[in-house]
Amino acid sequence: MKRLISIVLVLIIAGFIFPGAGLCGEMSNYELMEELKAVKEKTKILEDRLNKQEKVEAKEGTAEEGDKFHGGAEDKAGIPERVHRIEKQMEKKDVLAKWAERITFSGLIEVEAGYEDMDFDDPAEDDEKSSDISLATVELGVDVDIVKHVKGHVLFLYEEGEDIVVDEGIISIDGEDVVPLYLNAGKLYVPFGYYESHFISDPLTLELGETRESAIVAGFANDMFDLSLGVFNGDINKTDKDNDHIDNFVASAVFTLPEDTVSGLGLTVGGSWISDIADSNGLQDVLDEAGTDEIEDYVPAWSAFLSVSFLDKFFFEAEYIAATDKFENDDLALAPGERFEPKAWNLELAYAVIENLEFAIKYEGSSDALNFVPEKQYGAAVTYGLFENTSLALEYLHGTFENDDERDLITAQLAIEF
Repeated sequence: MKRLISIVLVLIIAGFIFPGAGLCGEMSNYELMEELKAVKEKTKILEDRLNKQEKVEAKEGTAEEGDKFHGGAEDKAGIPERVHRIEKQMEKKDVLAKWAERITFSGLIEVEAGYEDMDFDDPAEDDEKSSDISLATVELGVDVDIVKHVKGHVLFLYEEGEDIVVDEGIISIDGEDVVPLYLNAGKLYVPFGYYESHFISDPLTLELGETRESAIVAGFANDMFDLSLGVFNGDINKTDKDNDHIDNFVASAVFTLPEDTVSGLGLTVGGSWISDIADSNGLQDVLDEAGTDEIEDYVPAWSAFLSVSFLDKFFFEAEYIAATDKFENDDLALAPGERFEPKAWNLELAYAVIENLEFAIKYEGSSDALNFVPEKQYGAAVTYGLFENTSLALEYLHGTFENDDERDLITAQLAIEF
């Protein structure tokens, strides 16, 4: 392009200098050579000016383009700053994408409508009937794979009439493919009891034994066995003793029949022990109503359970929990002769008529529990899966307490989980 422009300039200048062919004939060779030198010099000057102009225009065009697309300024390597900003944003997005792959959210929402008819044995006490609709449970769980072998779990819980709480907050370390060992540390439900149920209402075994504490639990787990041992500082202390220490223990052993060992058969059986059942959620409420958080001495307890399924259609649940010693009368301001050595059991049968429809019946009870839970209770429940992860359930329970009070409960529940 530059060569073509130079030729054109030479021709134009020559046209001005040599207006006619006859004039050339009148000039000597020497004069002609001098004139050509002068034309070349002028042409070079014009080419230099043209080159400078092109560089100026190219620089202005790059700056304008940079202002529009690259932010104008450049680093020492000539890379625009905006390119670096975009790279940083992409790196942040990559980090967020990687963390998003490691984070799993889960949740549960349960809305219940219930009717209760309480028939007191004491004629001087009026019977009570009530009904209500409640947002019974809202749970939001967050599970994070920090790195290989390390996980984090947080569960937020809301129940009708209560504040939102961090129900669980656990750091888990496991051997995975190295060794079959694990360690859970944080706020958690210690491994005491099993509490499997096909009903809306919690089984009496759960009301007696479920225990949530800040604890450390270590264990061994493979396809067949889960053996664990935990320690924690319970909320209930011994009377008149410096006992605010980590001196509560829990142990558990669970056997699960590996899949396909027996076609269609699922089997889980196990047992557990805790050094002080007074730290269970239910019994802490009992002590709180009695106006104390201390007892004369720790009351250990043990549990055993059996869970069987066949063809994913027939289910059987059996569990028993018992304190191994009685609470002292002074612990709960008991009258002479009253005994509080709580025990509870639960038996359930369930049948899945079709994939989305299940019927269940139960019989459960307690002894030496005063009126903390019913002495005898039986009932039936039906659960139907409306849609995926959406269920509708209805149950009826009739219970009789040690003091001969009777209670009828009807509960309907709409639930979703994700």
